Amino acid sequence: MAHFHLAWELGGAPAHAGRLRIVAQALLARGHAVSLSVRDLALARRLLGDLEVPLLQAPVWLTAGAQGAASLAEIMLGAGYQEAQGLDGLLRGWRAALALLKPDVLVAEFAPTALLAARSLDIPSAAMGAAFTLPPAGQPLPNFRPWEAVDLARLAAAELHVLKVMNALLVHHGGVPYVQAADALLGQQQLLCAWPELDHYARPAATATWLGPAFVTPPGAPPQWPPGQGHKVFVYLRQEHPAYVAVLHALVLEGCRVLCYQPEVAAGAVPPVHATSLAWARGPVDLAAALSEARLCVNQGGEGTVAHAMLAAVPMLLLPTQLERYLLAQRLEAAGVAINGGRFPGTVDWRSVVRSLLMDGRTLLAARQVAERYAGFSQAQLAGRVVERLEALAARR
Repeated sequence: MAHFHLAWELGGAPAHAGRLRIVAQALLARGHAVSLSVRDLALARRLLGDLEVPLLQAPVWLTAGAQGAASLAEIMLGAGYQEAQGLDGLLRGWRAALALLKPDVLVAEFAPTALLAARSLDIPSAAMGAAFTLPPAGQPLPNFRPWEAVDLARLAAAELHVLKVMNALLVHHGGVPYVQAADALLGQQQLLCAWPELDHYARPAATATWLGPAFVTPPGAPPQWPPGQGHKVFVYLRQEHPAYVAVLHALVLEGCRVLCYQPEVAAGAVPPVHATSLAWARGPVDLAAALSEARLCVNQGGEGTVAHAMLAAVPMLLLPTQLERYLLAQRLEAAGVAINGGRFPGTVDWRSVVRSLLMDGRTLLAARQVAERYAGFSQAQLAGRVVERLEALAARR
């Protein structure tokens, strides 16, 4: 049996730890040894705490990251890749951890410095993640903000700088230099946990191997819908979105029966909207059960909620608050299964938006076609595909 070290370095979303959990469980079930280095030990403890594996703090850049980054290279510049000396400190931390653990394979979840260390030590590596963290190979890193007047020379300079810094360290530590900056995020094996509709970069479907989204679904209570005859709408929004109250009012005025899970309200905050056709969940809701009955899902573009809605053939109104989720909402709108509410200006007729989703059969038809395309998909199926590829990578060592 092999030893796999799973690493998470960048990004703060729980989805990173969730993917590690799915893979770690599958590897352990096959008799392999697993160890982990994670960015956030407290979050990982909640999601991974029942796994009997070594759990280490990942070497991470402690100063504030880049604001308004327009490419993965600019994100990396804000995470220690600005100059070689600082990055070498992180790299030496990763090298020391890998030298002590002696894994057969490194599995990186948005962990470019872990991949850099593995390359310098000649350890086989795989990069796993949603599409956002696994850019197209053999190309310049894409511009996240094509709707803005981003200077292409700025993006090229950032990418070249990151590549020079990484390659200087690889040469110093006896590793083979990268050809392109994208190589630093891809490893020797790419585990793309997405479908083409979930690809932030809109790469042609035939150019990648799509394993499907990886997500951990926490247990939830059965849905308790308000009484009445209107369409059932499941809402999962946080208070941080400026339009959430207006959207809830629009759903009520359109005669919908709304079940809303908002973590702040579930924790004791005063509900912002009161109506007989609006029920506030007291805790997490069983997503699969709720969406099996819902006509519409309103959410902020979280991977798990989106994937559940796609599998249940439920159209979505997406209200993203982060760039990564905005890009995802764009792709889902292009696929015809959602409306990206993030593209609207400050003043919006949300009743009209809701009405269009409920009355226009094209969105529902597109959602049904997507659900049919991925019928039978499961997290167990995904985990099996990932483990097969990792075992093959370990066997080549």
